[in-house]
Amino acid sequence: MTVRLTYEDGTIRVTGDAIDSDRDGAGVLDLPFVERDERSKTLRAPAHCYPGLIADLDERGISYDDRVFSLPELSLDSAYELREYQRAALDDWEAADRRGVLELPTGSGKTVIGIAAMEAADAPTLVVVPTIDLLEQWRRELADVTVSTYDSAYLRADELGDRFGLVVFDEVHHLGGEGYRDIARLLATPARLGLTATFERPDGAHEVIADLVGSLAHRVAVDELAGEHLADYDIKRLEVSLTSEEREVYERHQETFTDYLAKSGIEMRSGSDYQELVKRSGTDPEAREALLAKQRAREVMMNAAEKVERLREILDRHRTDRVIVFTAHTDLVYRLSERFLIPAITHETGADERRETLARFRSGEYSRVVTANVLDEGVDVPDANVAVVLSGSGSEREFTQRLGRILRPKDGAVSDATDSGTREGTESPLGGRALLYEIVTEETAEERVSRRRR
Repeated sequence: MTVRLTYEDGTIRVTGDAIDSDRDGAGVLDLPFVERDERSKTLRAPAHCYPGLIADLDERGISYDDRVFSLPELSLDSAYELREYQRAALDDWEAADRRGVLELPTGSGKTVIGIAAMEAADAPTLVVVPTIDLLEQWRRELADVTVSTYDSAYLRADELGDRFGLVVFDEVHHLGGEGYRDIARLLATPARLGLTATFERPDGAHEVIADLVGSLAHRVAVDELAGEHLADYDIKRLEVSLTSEEREVYERHQETFTDYLAKSGIEMRSGSDYQELVKRSGTDPEAREALLAKQRAREVMMNAAEKVERLREILDRHRTDRVIVFTAHTDLVYRLSERFLIPAITHETGADERRETLARFRSGEYSRVVTANVLDEGVDVPDANVAVVLSGSGSEREFTQRLGRILRPKDGAVSDATDSGTREGTESPLGGRALLYEIVTEETAEERVSRRRR
């Protein structure tokens, strides 16, 4: 008996004379992942289970006619030479049957590792990225490779599932989103590589990614590369106080929030606890009041007046440096932009304006920009050597992403981007080091998160 495997609409269709003649396939085969599709009266398996299905057939000695893929032979080559840590990451991925996630800092050359993986697989490759900026960045590096955003891949994954021998998920933590997971599920592609600087998600969805792409195969911490392949760096945490008026508003809203948590039994230890609060707020007026109170307390904490004064001091101190200022709120971005005459980039900034602003930052015409979240990842940002985190979510992921924006590669290193170094004709008082300021409000939830991260 021979089993025939074909790809169809995001599934592996399992057919054969014995199977076709038996109404439900019972007594013929007991294959993993395979279920009967009542609409087509055939047996099918999810496309992403294709490698496991093949492995089971081989183990049981069942002959099969595999028609899932008909990929052309390629001869891929690039001029890149991997550094030792990049080679170690790639080797661990290959040792894991070419499935898994590599976690490396921003600027360490994840794109280069991805290109090396394509050479190793020597097969048509799909690269999936979260933003148009990253799409264009990959296209500058590659020829004859398909690059898609997560949104586009989500819409067409069932059409593309049998066309690629390797899929590379850049910023793979995005794949944990409910809809985006279907991209990986609908692809039969056997070789899968995830690239990220921050794999773990607060909501635990990295476990789903591990099932669909492979577990964490290799991790490189920032401190392993700082000083040799990335710039040395320092982190300075500055504490500021709320004014008496700010303190009164903060404490009042925070008390409303904490009182509800105590009464409801929600402990807020993870992202799922917060989601539970959001869910309850849809039907419980007290939960909704607590959620709004938390947001209002956070706004006071994040936008403390003394933070702006500290920012003024920092900008004055680093006149010859390239500075990126990060905030959590768009309205604060515009306030800072107006007060300090700093170019602003938010989600409201058009693509052309954003590209022009970053181009001027790259050339040195602009020495600083202020942004709310949109430069955390997925954007080709010119080198900066000073970052000021004025406010944010407090998550480890966000902090790591923002630190990565100033850890430019040392001279001669191959990075994820192709930006130049410090502005021509200036000399930074920091020398070759990078510096991240984290400005936090004392005696608030923001301070507690910052201390916990240390």
